[in-house]
Amino acid sequence: MTTPIMLFAAGLGTRMGDLVRDKPKPLIKVAGKALIDHALDLTMIPEVGQRVVNVHYKAEMLRAHLAPHPVLISDETAALLETGGGLKKALPLLGAGPVLTMNTDAVWQGPNPIDTILNAWRPEMEALLLLVRQPQVYGHRGAGDFRINADGRLVRAPEAVYSGLQMLRIEGLEAIRDKAFSMNVLWDQIAERGGLYGVHYAGHWCDVGQPSSIPLAESMPHV
Repeated sequence: MTTPIMLFAAGLGTRMGDLVRDKPKPLIKVAGKALIDHALDLTMIPEVGQRVVNVHYKAEMLRAHLAPHPVLISDETAALLETGGGLKKALPLLGAGPVLTMNTDAVWQGPNPIDTILNAWRPEMEALLLLVRQPQVYGHRGAGDFRINADGRLVRAPEAVYSGLQMLRIEGLEAIRDKAFSMNVLWDQIAERGGLYGVHYAGHWCDVGQPSSIPLAESMPHV
């Protein structure tokens, strides 16, 4: 049995400044490879099924780049829907849950993070977020996002950083009527039901959110 994955690639990438003047952020290269390709490479394992990528800014460039790859496109050129809204719109392409979702503006060094999530998933979970401890984080500005309690459940706290990779059940999305909304809306609802869990990543992770993060990503230590 395989799990489908949604790759978020529709953001404007404004913090990248001039680097996104002539291309969308997912096509910015790190270590000679486009960010979207770093993410796609991680999905090329037997446990991952359908791959869906959403597009908005300079969508035709992303479509052309992705044409040789086995992915479906969720078109958000009419309006940005944020992470929660983007996932909800893509559900017809993803099928029944649970599903994986992954940001495409990060670079990883270490074990495949998707394996970490899949191996930690349990039936009682409604959502499982992959977190990175602060000493293993590069390029990220700001405090952490969550703390993992002894029972594996998450509480919001400035400790570990959310990596942009999660696995979740999709039923809760149907109750949210907004078209554009953050994943935080869904997480808060899941947390109230006691279904929000987390797991730590064993390797290093770089948030490629601004130009200064590119050399950091390229210099991360090997695990």
